[in-house]
Amino acid sequence: MKQTTNAIVMIRPVAFRMNEQTAVNNYYQKVLDGLLPSTVNAKAQQEFDAFVEKLRSVGVDVTVIEDTLETDTPDSVFPNNWVSFHENGEVVLYPMFAENRRQERREDILDVLEEKGFEITDIMDYTSAEEDAVFLEGTGSLILDRANGKAYCALSPRADEELFIEFCEDFDYAPVIFEAFQTVNGERKLIYHTNVMMCIGETFAVICADSIDDKKERKMVLENLKADKKDIILITEAQVNNFAGNMLEVLGTNDKKYIVMSTSAYQSLSEKQIAQLESHAEILSSGLDAIEACGGGSARCMMAEVFLPRS
Repeated sequence: MKQTTNAIVMIRPVAFRMNEQTAVNNYYQKVLDGLLPSTVNAKAQQEFDAFVEKLRSVGVDVTVIEDTLETDTPDSVFPNNWVSFHENGEVVLYPMFAENRRQERREDILDVLEEKGFEITDIMDYTSAEEDAVFLEGTGSLILDRANGKAYCALSPRADEELFIEFCEDFDYAPVIFEAFQTVNGERKLIYHTNVMMCIGETFAVICADSIDDKKERKMVLENLKADKKDIILITEAQVNNFAGNMLEVLGTNDKKYIVMSTSAYQSLSEKQIAQLESHAEILSSGLDAIEACGGGSARCMMAEVFLPRS
């Protein structure tokens, strides 16, 4: 299976703000003091549009969907949490922790993809787990090494172990399970999404190994990456706080590889780390300050990869 794709879906925000329902366990979110919600949303839209333009300028096939004001969906700019699109034509819908995020799921997005010539053969729907307060938030919770058939998951209130294992059985992935932590006011707390501290590309992996407090788990995760011959690029917790773990490798024109991240992520990296990444692909960064501050997510969260076959 392919690890990277040229096609992604992005949702343009219309009422972006800090989501009070997700802030309870996403410690990366901040209130931007003194800014009106309309100003915050306008900033987010500017960042979004500039980001899409950069991706399209190198040949990434971006399907932009406008969010709607009919629902209260402040986090709609992060579609990778509620949906994933697979090479076998399956679409997966995921159970979401925040009630207002459940309204982000929209069938018309699937219609748009089919109109573009993508083939959808089946929908795998795990969303009934929400009734039991069980959650698994898409490729925020799951880091898929598609080529090697492994799925990495840092357990958290938004990533349930049993449901993760069920997903792995359904899609034939070997589960790699661990816990990752960050320091919040001197306390170690679970990181809410795996994709904040880890990214897997075709030939490399970016990971904050220091966030895996259990030494056996840390060793097990690193050994899995080494076994699959990934060039491991270690990042620090300070770099995670700048969203350096929240990267995604995509394909541009002529299948040229790009590692996509925010400007703050890029600026937090050392020269050595940048050189290591650039030995695998060209880096493409874009300023996402307002989206990162209020949303507590970054570049990778904004891109839902489309691996669906084209008819």
